[in-house]
Amino acid sequence: MRTPLRSFSVFCAAMALLVSCAGGKSKPDAKPQDKPAETQAATEAPKPARPAFENPGGMWMPEQLKDHAQTLKDLGMEMDVAALGDPTSPVLGAVVFLGGCTGSFVSAQGLVVTNHHCAQGALQHNSTKEHNLIVDGYLARTGAEEKWAGPTARIFVTQAFKDVTAQFNEGLAAIADPQARYKAMEKKQKELVAACEKDRPGIRCSLARYDDGALYQLIEALEIRDVRLVYAPAAGIGNYGGEVDNWRWPRHTGDFSFIRAYVGKDGKPADHAADNVPFTPRHFLKPAAKPVAPGDLVFVAGYPGRTNRLKTAAEVKEAVEWFYPRRVATFEMYLKVMEDVFKADKDAAIKGNSLNRGVANYFTNTKGQLTGLTQGGLAAQKTAQEDALRAWAKEGERAAQYADVFETMDKLHAERMKTREQDAALWDALRFSRLLSAATTIVRMAEERPKADAERHPDYQERNWKRLEQGMAAMDAAYHRTLDKALLTATLKRVLTQPEADRTPLLALVLGKTKPSDDAIVKAVDALYAKTTLEDVKNRVTQLQTAKTADFKKSKDPMLVLAAALRPVIKAMEDREEAYLGATQLVRPRYVAALRAFSKDPIASDANATLRITYGTVRGYKPTPDAAEFTPFTVLDEVVKKHTGTEPFNAPKPLLDAVAAGKKGPYVDAALKDVPVDFLSDLHITGGNSGSPTLNARGEITGLVFDGNIESMASDWVFMPSITRSIHVDLRYMAWVMDAVDGADHLLTEMGITPAVQ
Repeated sequence: MRTPLRSFSVFCAAMALLVSCAGGKSKPDAKPQDKPAETQAATEAPKPARPAFENPGGMWMPEQLKDHAQTLKDLGMEMDVAALGDPTSPVLGAVVFLGGCTGSFVSAQGLVVTNHHCAQGALQHNSTKEHNLIVDGYLARTGAEEKWAGPTARIFVTQAFKDVTAQFNEGLAAIADPQARYKAMEKKQKELVAACEKDRPGIRCSLARYDDGALYQLIEALEIRDVRLVYAPAAGIGNYGGEVDNWRWPRHTGDFSFIRAYVGKDGKPADHAADNVPFTPRHFLKPAAKPVAPGDLVFVAGYPGRTNRLKTAAEVKEAVEWFYPRRVATFEMYLKVMEDVFKADKDAAIKGNSLNRGVANYFTNTKGQLTGLTQGGLAAQKTAQEDALRAWAKEGERAAQYADVFETMDKLHAERMKTREQDAALWDALRFSRLLSAATTIVRMAEERPKADAERHPDYQERNWKRLEQGMAAMDAAYHRTLDKALLTATLKRVLTQPEADRTPLLALVLGKTKPSDDAIVKAVDALYAKTTLEDVKNRVTQLQTAKTADFKKSKDPMLVLAAALRPVIKAMEDREEAYLGATQLVRPRYVAALRAFSKDPIASDANATLRITYGTVRGYKPTPDAAEFTPFTVLDEVVKKHTGTEPFNAPKPLLDAVAAGKKGPYVDAALKDVPVDFLSDLHITGGNSGSPTLNARGEITGLVFDGNIESMASDWVFMPSITRSIHVDLRYMAWVMDAVDGADHLLTEMGITPAVQ
């Protein structure tokens, strides 16, 4: 749910979910092509070089693209830039949000393409020890074979944006108490969302916050609740290189998969049912008619999650000195715990797959960001920039406008830092223990249910009850007792190493009167899991639906008793966060306004999981000034050369056989003399962009973005044009794998690409 008013309890509820998304229905406005697409022009002469271009970075809101029209034209844009300013246009209207990743419609039958790693929840949901789809992949050759992705899978089709800033901000400045101001903000949010959704089943509305509160948009989306797995190649293609190659170039990963949106027979969003039918999107993307080449304009439309380019120097300092070092240490700990558990239990390895890949991914990303901010000197650069900003803000008439901004923000930040370690440790426990997270959700629901719906916390209003129930049901696909216990135990042992003042009260609540020690923690956690009833899905759902706060006082379930005792701790943390957000609502937008007024160049809003566009060119880079330059493409023969027969470089035999037999078809690039696999561009992306379509100058899909290079990770804070690169899987490689390796001819035809390999 894209809302700026997320609380701790929202996170706890969300951890029970695997994926969250949505979609819609209307007539298609284009027909699939009858001829092979991108492959047909492989022998065309290269285009003349474009004018020199240095990407300024930024993930732009659609309405901001008009300010970039001339730059886009200079780079070779062949479509009307106005089409990128309209979120419902044929290009942007095909791009969908998957609740953490991005996808796009590529046929009139609701077929959606996204990254392979974005389909891990669906693969995990349908995997067993005997049939591990995570490793083997899956191809549905008929509609009847398409597998349900699970109760929490969603596809959201955004269909309207409305600026509600004035309505939202009205009267807030007159409220003196920061937490009371926050409560008023939350009330406005609920009212706006309720009015948007009233008498409109299938519509999901959310309030998005931009520029730290300077702008609010009400976003309306169709929510498709029946999502099915269509095709994902084997891990030896979709995750080729694994963590060894993650965030690195050169790359040879076929990170793509397909899902399909289903609706009821009436064409409206419906719960999963056998007689549902494929959704007919209003728009879908066409495959590129010409191959992408070095220097070409490309752009990505998607739903990037979070960037920090508008953060203060103090916040950068905290990230460098505390947040990132802490995250590196804790994620390293969790990865070791999971590795040990997975070695002993294959079922745990399947159920913990998504969590493990996610942690490993962010572990590498965090190390890259920390290195960039420190060794790259970007933290010092941010401090120098803010020093100049503060000096500028004190001059002349600006002093009256901005005089108190920096001092107020410094005080608020300092106050927030006092409980950061306690709060972070509690977040860890609820992020990594699915059972404790479920218990806290049940306890919070019991607290919220007796209230009038308008008075409930937004995430516990009736509009979300079914989602919460589905999350409890979906938990079985990702819960394993041994793994859950090991992760919670590791969290508490780490808490024990901290000074007493920094220890979360959770530790004392788990141990009771027992003297803290590693052995005591192990015994206490064992007792929690040995006697809980929450491992039974029916009981979890029943407790969520019926439990009352008074029940927990007499409950014999130790996990529920712990969650009830933990509720005041969580509430105190929520209160602190609400007071902070209420206070910053009046000052933070003024800081951003000062930053924009001071800057000589346009500044994009930080990413917030809403629709954004980032553009640039296909190009290589030098990882260091004195290094050789990386070329922007990798090719199929390099996949074979990298093959070792063991993970993570274990290409499937059908792929090796196809290459050995010379079955490359029309997918060979004339300049490269091979099938392109992945390519680089200088686009600015971040988490959430995964699965976003990479589009050419005509708005046709030419690949999927799936990663970035390790040298550029700090660009989430300070953009570095010379080394920031995104990594894309080339449509030609996707089509070749589907054609020559897996025999997904019917899907190629559905997309408008004619299979060509015999």
